[in-house]
Amino acid sequence: MAFLWDASTGQGLSQYIDHQKRAWSVDFSRVDPKKLASGSDDCSVKLWSINEKNCLGTIRNIANVCCVQFSAHSSHLLAFGSADYKTYCYDLRNAKSPWCILAGHDKAVSYVKFLDAETLVSASTDNSLKIWDLNQTSSTGLSMNACSLTLSGHTNEKNFVGLSVADGYVTCGSETNEVYAYHRSLPMPITSHKFGSIDPISGKETDDDNGQFVSSVCWRGKSNMVVAANSTGCIKVLEMV
Repeated sequence: MAFLWDASTGQGLSQYIDHQKRAWSVDFSRVDPKKLASGSDDCSVKLWSINEKNCLGTIRNIANVCCVQFSAHSSHLLAFGSADYKTYCYDLRNAKSPWCILAGHDKAVSYVKFLDAETLVSASTDNSLKIWDLNQTSSTGLSMNACSLTLSGHTNEKNFVGLSVADGYVTCGSETNEVYAYHRSLPMPITSHKFGSIDPISGKETDDDNGQFVSSVCWRGKSNMVVAANSTGCIKVLEMV
């Protein structure tokens, strides 16, 4: 099930009920803001309109769908990450089959984000991010050679740790309770920030992780600031300088 809320009033507007299992991810199209998509453990992506109660269409996958993302440059280009280690790109004008399949990760693809109209970044529980050149993809078979760069340094083997992009910069969380920032041109992090833990007795921040991890990140538009949250609900506003 997916819910639509009015952020200005806090009131629920609609419920979209069609998935048979947990829905992991939802995304609105920036080009067509009335259109949204949801990805689920039922191995499907559902397409919706805020003006329609019923599902507009379904894309069937062979494995669980972990994330879904519209291109900010096209109303019909959609990508999603799958538990079968692959990223699937679809042209919704012909949704019977993907126009490319990106293969190269060694574990489930947990996030996908469009860096620009021709570039995609994916995150996986194989401890890596991959940059994909969509101009190098093939319409037949697996597009393994489309990977232009692999980014590594953070730790991500089992949790959803977040992924956000802005102006060529990429940020993600880590199971070391850190936030990592990368640039699309470099394979290693350009900076990182460790959260630390809050001692329950003193209330002070300590270096002991206690199994905590950074679970969500988001760049502020047109700025060098990132909002990040960890698994205990601690939220920080960070500035890259």
